[in-house]
Amino acid sequence: METIQAPQTKISPVQKAAVLIIAMGAENASKVMKNLHESEVEKITLEIAKMKEIPAQILHSIIEEFYELLQANQYILEGGINYAREVLDSAWGQKRADDVIKRVEAATEMSAFYLIQTVDDNQLQNFLQKEHPQTAALILANLKPPQAAAIISNLPEDQQSEIAFRLARMEKTSPELIDDVEAVLREQMGSVLGTGLSAAGGAGAVAEILNFSSRAAEKNILDHLRDRDAQLADEITGLMFLFEDIIALPDHAIQMILKDIDSKTLALALKATSEELREKVYQNMSERAAEMLKDELQYLGPVRVRDVEDAQKKVLDVVHALEDSGEITLGHSEEEVID
Repeated sequence: METIQAPQTKISPVQKAAVLIIAMGAENASKVMKNLHESEVEKITLEIAKMKEIPAQILHSIIEEFYELLQANQYILEGGINYAREVLDSAWGQKRADDVIKRVEAATEMSAFYLIQTVDDNQLQNFLQKEHPQTAALILANLKPPQAAAIISNLPEDQQSEIAFRLARMEKTSPELIDDVEAVLREQMGSVLGTGLSAAGGAGAVAEILNFSSRAAEKNILDHLRDRDAQLADEITGLMFLFEDIIALPDHAIQMILKDIDSKTLALALKATSEELREKVYQNMSERAAEMLKDELQYLGPVRVRDVEDAQKKVLDVVHALEDSGEITLGHSEEEVID
């Protein structure tokens, strides 16, 4: 075993992580380790095994650095790099603030698309409307699905389908194109952005975005994609979790979903569904609740398609929230009137 090195000797990021894990105690450490990749856990565990003792001065220094990085990262998420620099400059002075910001960038390998998630959606939407669809597709591919969905749902319909098509067909993007897009981002959106784009895309990326999109955007995109490439549209639909897919969920999952849905929304959502899905829902309610829901459906009368779609979207939002929290697992997501 080895004693961790003196302050003037460079301590590796993995060693620092190992020190923090030791300092936080077994219970907290186990919660943190559960969220790390297997290879990261292996590296940190190896460093912990090699450590014999940690001088108090080193421990204090590492904890202080971690706290600074944590604070800076939070400010970046709240308002971007410039906001973080302003706050930290006011609190600690320019030199220390600049040093911490640089360490945050190095520690997180902050990419343009990590930072672009801190930009206002309206600002980003306006930016994408003026860009080439391939550029917009590359940017959306690197955003979290809920943010990408909110943005694409508010783009003009012709842009929605064109961007989604390019995103679905995206596999590997050339380094030259990535460099060009980064240059545009830095020029157009200022120093709030950093570097390091990736090129994730494909049918799975589109399906995940559509799971969070408005029903109108989802329908428009899938209809246009089906006209251009029916096989691709079918592949995307197969990867999505649709409202009717609730019928395939286990009873305990359906019961958890129903707990978070009010009866009016549920009745609207079920208005245009199959009798099989309705029966599945009734089976997972108390007898009294099921009878009340049937009565509500019976007296609902004609409703707009848009209202039904909005209600189904609310139910699907609950489904995805429960999936994200790990409480349920999914198997793979002119006004018309319904009489």
